[in-house]
Amino acid sequence: MKLIENPFLGMGLNDESLAGFPMPSVDAAAPRALLERCPEAGPTPLVALGAFAGAGAVFVKDERARMGLGSFKALGAAYVIACEAAAGHAEGQTFVCASAGNHGLSVAAGAQAFKAKAVIYLSRTVPEAFAERLRARGAEVRRVDGSYEESMAAASKAAEEEGFKLLSDSSWHGYVDYPHRLMEGYLVMAAEAAEAMPAPPTHIFLQAGVGGLAAACAAYFRKVWGDAPQIIVVEPDAAPALKDCISAGKFVAATGPESCMGRLDCKEASLIALNGLARDASAFMTISEAQSIAALPLLQEAGLETTPSGGAGMAGLLALASLGPEARVLCIVSEGPEA
Repeated sequence: MKLIENPFLGMGLNDESLAGFPMPSVDAAAPRALLERCPEAGPTPLVALGAFAGAGAVFVKDERARMGLGSFKALGAAYVIACEAAAGHAEGQTFVCASAGNHGLSVAAGAQAFKAKAVIYLSRTVPEAFAERLRARGAEVRRVDGSYEESMAAASKAAEEEGFKLLSDSSWHGYVDYPHRLMEGYLVMAAEAAEAMPAPPTHIFLQAGVGGLAAACAAYFRKVWGDAPQIIVVEPDAAPALKDCISAGKFVAATGPESCMGRLDCKEASLIALNGLARDASAFMTISEAQSIAALPLLQEAGLETTPSGGAGMAGLLALASLGPEARVLCIVSEGPEA
């Protein structure tokens, strides 16, 4: 486990490569109003674990049953497609993306609900069980014998050559609007958690891949609770995309082997997410493969069975295990167990 304090807290990065990029939205009202029209919409529970992992009280936002899709990602791409449908731009359209699993499910579900089509590119590390779940939602699955980044490149190429709409959960120069709106969908989860907490947390652990979940939640939690909570972003040792950027003081791409935390195995941060987290996160930490796996039996015992990716924030808490009895911690279990 490695942890660095964020020297840019409250200010953000003074990096010209981020010039013009927006900060994450903090307006949860719009996505709540739209997503509440979905028949499967409804708040997910906040589970109180009591004393846990050296902290006096731990609360877990349990996203494993979100909208019948098994992940917080249900709030993102489906919300974007719902917005497109409201503007009359979804029916008959084909949305394409790369996914480590859950983002693709949200794209597929949104496309199915609004009479659009979905094409999902998967890297070789994504389990076939996810591919089958995508197909069950009506999506066309295309495999890439390479990394997540290579599947993203393939999706971008298909959008250009086949006239599809690219719906990524990351952002880069020239691609901002969809990912910014997608992150707005995640505010529904953040708002529910803030409303359910009995008192403001002292510490918040947020797992990150490209950083969308972490950045949206961190921005909202700062709006609600101000400077008081320590917000710790947790990444795999093998994919420290955000931590490396903070260490360098600018955007850099990370390098590393494939991680068992497949949904977090992203080597390049979303620039919107980096922009927000450089301002809002207190610290960035990485956890090892062994630490992520070691957390799973404890979570299962607590009735929160998940994956190494879904439990990474909790694994970060366990890796520290030194917060003390006064600590009141908020974590997110972001997905259900793999089939």
